[in-house]
Amino acid sequence: MSRLKITSANVNDFFSLIPLPGKSGINNFKSSIDEYTDYLLNDAIRSLNDHIAKTWLLCEKNSENIAAYMSLITDAIKLSFDEKELHGLKYLFKTIPAMKIAKLAINVKFTEKYQGIGTIMIHAAENIIYGLNNDYCSARFLTVDADIEHDKGVLTFYEKNGFIPNTEFHNKNRKTISMRKDIYQ
Repeated sequence: MSRLKITSANVNDFFSLIPLPGKSGINNFKSSIDEYTDYLLNDAIRSLNDHIAKTWLLCEKNSENIAAYMSLITDAIKLSFDEKELHGLKYLFKTIPAMKIAKLAINVKFTEKYQGIGTIMIHAAENIIYGLNNDYCSARFLTVDADIEHDKGVLTFYEKNGFIPNTEFHNKNRKTISMRKDIYQ
């Protein structure tokens, strides 16, 4: 069976992005990583109510099922002098404002049907940052702690989508790798 490739050009034909709790039916969501399923089912609403994280749902228009979700939080990252140089940031302070993808998960049912959902979620996060930067506050980077404990291929996925490891937090004994994407380069 051939999977349909979802791109920025056709995503709106098949999906809509809505904030939690704007959708019922989260019980039908199943990630390949149980911890990510549990987060959506048990913690996402509490995190929203406690002003910790805002979760966005990618819903298939035909079935209204949740294809993927991501939880976003505010962040600040420490960059070395060389890292700031790489991004053309000539500031004395070490921390730079960012928005973090705290969780990103795809419903296993949709990985068989569609290709590119994870990349679409990253584009959606970038669009949310652009909106924040235009209207409310600023964030230069999109960050993530890539979960290498549960998925060894996740580094390749994020690198393919323009993320690079942060040297300040790069430690080979960690279960995650801190990464960043400069949304203006």
